[in-house]
Amino acid sequence: MNHFEFEYPYLFLALLLIICIYKCPKSIQEIIFPHTHLFSTKTSILQLEKLLYSAIVALIVTALASPISYDQKSSNKRKGRDLVFALDTSGSMAERGFDKEDRDKKKFDILNSLLKEFIAKRHDDNVGVSIFGSYAYSAVPLTYDMSSLEFLLDFFEVGIAGDSTAIGEGIAAATRVIEAGEAKKKVIILVTDGYQNSGAISIKAATKKAKELDIKIYAIGIGKKSDYDFKLLSLISSETNAKAFQATSAEILKDVYIELDSLEPSSIRSEHYLNKHVLYMFPLTLALLLMLFILLRFRGRSI
Repeated sequence: MNHFEFEYPYLFLALLLIICIYKCPKSIQEIIFPHTHLFSTKTSILQLEKLLYSAIVALIVTALASPISYDQKSSNKRKGRDLVFALDTSGSMAERGFDKEDRDKKKFDILNSLLKEFIAKRHDDNVGVSIFGSYAYSAVPLTYDMSSLEFLLDFFEVGIAGDSTAIGEGIAAATRVIEAGEAKKKVIILVTDGYQNSGAISIKAATKKAKELDIKIYAIGIGKKSDYDFKLLSLISSETNAKAFQATSAEILKDVYIELDSLEPSSIRSEHYLNKHVLYMFPLTLALLLMLFILLRFRGRSI
């Protein structure tokens, strides 16, 4: 697909010089336009000389703004992975005291902040998000646009999907998101602070489906160890050839994300092609032709 733009559009401010051709005092005109004697003394705005000067200025400014056309292509064979976060937004995620340095912060707010730091390092991954509480839904489809993803994370809050915990539904929703991707490596990062007490889909069935699709599930239990079933989370991860983690504090959760980054690295950026064609020669050539026309037309005048 062809695109067109100016590399330095702010230079169009120089078009204000055209106003000076008509309105500035002669002393100022002589500074900007050395051959002001070519301007007729007639008062009509449609004088040929001034129109030609105006056109020349406009064309030169257009050339300086550097018009370009380009074809932009990105390789479809990216070497990253499809990665989906299944985030628990149940009522218990509003608990405070998880961060020893700031005990007023909610668990979910801390999770959100660390999640933003984590995805900022995913150079070539396709990332999505599913949300679960009493029920689950696909919140963000797979995207390479990490800045947009970070923006959308600010709209998630505790209780957005109900106050209960449907882990099976959360895994199933994340699986639906990741099925749309085409990467060979597929990963779900499940984060929860509770036991399954809601939802129509069992954890066993959801995990089986993910395993059939060769999806790894890294499970993270956050908060007090008694708040969630770590044996179950470990089983989910081991069934999908992944690993489970326990994070009893914000500091440990940060370390978990660091370890995840090493287990599932994303260090290779995608190939990106920009076939650019510079077009400044067209307006510049036309401007030179107009200058030549002026010289030939008014050569009988004294210069």
